Amino acid sequence: MGGGMSIRAVALVGAALFITMPAAAETLREALLKAYASNPTITAQRANQRAVDENVPIARANGLPSLNATGQVIDNVVQANNNFLNPGRQATANTQFTVPLFQGGAVRNAVSAAETRVAAGVANLRSTEANLFTNVVAAYMNVIRDEAIVGLNTQNVRVLDVNLQASRDRFQVGDLTRTDVAQSEARLALARAQLQSAQAQLISSRENYINLVGDAPVGLELPPMLPNLPATPDAAVTEALSKNPQLLAARKTRDATRFDVGVARAGRLPRVNAIASGNYFNYLGSLPAQSTIPGSGTSATAGLQLTVPLFQGGRPGAQVRQAQALQSQAIENVTATERGIISQARSAYAFWQSSQQVIASSETAVNANKLSLEGVRAENSVGTRTIIDILNAEQELLNSQVTLVTARRDAYVAGFALLAAMGDAEARDLGLDGGSLYDPTINYRRVRHSINDWASDSEPQPVASTTTTTPAQNATVTRPLDPLLDTNVDRSPALTTGTASPNRQ
Repeated sequence: MGGGMSIRAVALVGAALFITMPAAAETLREALLKAYASNPTITAQRANQRAVDENVPIARANGLPSLNATGQVIDNVVQANNNFLNPGRQATANTQFTVPLFQGGAVRNAVSAAETRVAAGVANLRSTEANLFTNVVAAYMNVIRDEAIVGLNTQNVRVLDVNLQASRDRFQVGDLTRTDVAQSEARLALARAQLQSAQAQLISSRENYINLVGDAPVGLELPPMLPNLPATPDAAVTEALSKNPQLLAARKTRDATRFDVGVARAGRLPRVNAIASGNYFNYLGSLPAQSTIPGSGTSATAGLQLTVPLFQGGRPGAQVRQAQALQSQAIENVTATERGIISQARSAYAFWQSSQQVIASSETAVNANKLSLEGVRAENSVGTRTIIDILNAEQELLNSQVTLVTARRDAYVAGFALLAAMGDAEARDLGLDGGSLYDPTINYRRVRHSINDWASDSEPQPVASTTTTTPAQNATVTRPLDPLLDTNVDRSPALTTGTASPNRQ
């Protein structure tokens, strides 16, 4: 699973939320591409990974030769009167070349630890991608859901407004009481409040979309189907345990701590360095004229330097125990991460399955409530149903429609979260080939063997796009509802005047 999955993502059911799409529509794939290229969370994680890469050449530098030069000029301000050989001024220069020969394995283990943490960082970057894409999918589906809910509530307000006008007309002819009119007015006022709340939620969802993607949502198209979803929760867990990037990162971090213990143990072992040095001195003409001491000179030395730690106040032992404790912590973190991944995969699978069942039940409920509303209105025409019965039927239809829209969103997001838990929701899995994918190994290969002390990169510049110029969002909805959700205002039969009712005969 993985490479063959293109962004055919997300509509776990064939039922559509909307039909006709605007001309300037945006697809889920386009939204993911924008977030992948310019979301600050992922661009910051890439920068962090580049910083992690530098730990490898830093660790390697401790095992490479080093060359140092020092120089000084000294002016003896106060001299002893009986020391005629003491010069008044002197200049010295010294160079030393050191080649580490043996450091107890500290360099080897430090390099291995750094390389392992680079691999852990790559896995963390993959996890950041998956989390970002999951959030983008949720934001994308939230906008679609909330647009539908605003459309449904707008439709409900229009229907209740027509009902109120009819109720007032019937009240004028004495067919209804003031109570019936009051009930219609109350239900319309409640519907308008619900519409305002839905509009506020839509604006919030659109602003969150801008936060994640960087652009305003324009005519979002329905997402494609999610492929390769598991048949059982056990299948989901099996794949998650082998591919989930968060778990892979935890395992790599655990492996790195084993090398940290080796670095700590090296602190109590002997070290051997090869050393060559050169010295130059010059008394700058400050020797007495009768002095036979040369005014300048050079010298050179070469040899081996052996350092044997005999007593360090317990520091190496403490460092070893500390590294072992951190290794134990990393081991436990792997188990904790594994538990979380198992729970995440099973929960996402259960929620995905449940949402599909809710979709099926909600579709049945919508159709049944449509028939029920028609029946209640028909029974009202013969006087066997009251206005409140019609209002209740209207509300039940609206509730089932909102439940359906919400279930479709939940099913899609749960399905994508399931893919993310299984390690199949990253850029390469989703076929985001609209531009070059970020390859963290390019920078690693560039810096791994760098020994240039003067190397640096260009001054950092912002990568993520700003949203300061993005206009504030509104709750305008232009596209029509799905036919399953759409119900005309002029529902038949119309509200009766009551003149033909049996109790009026």
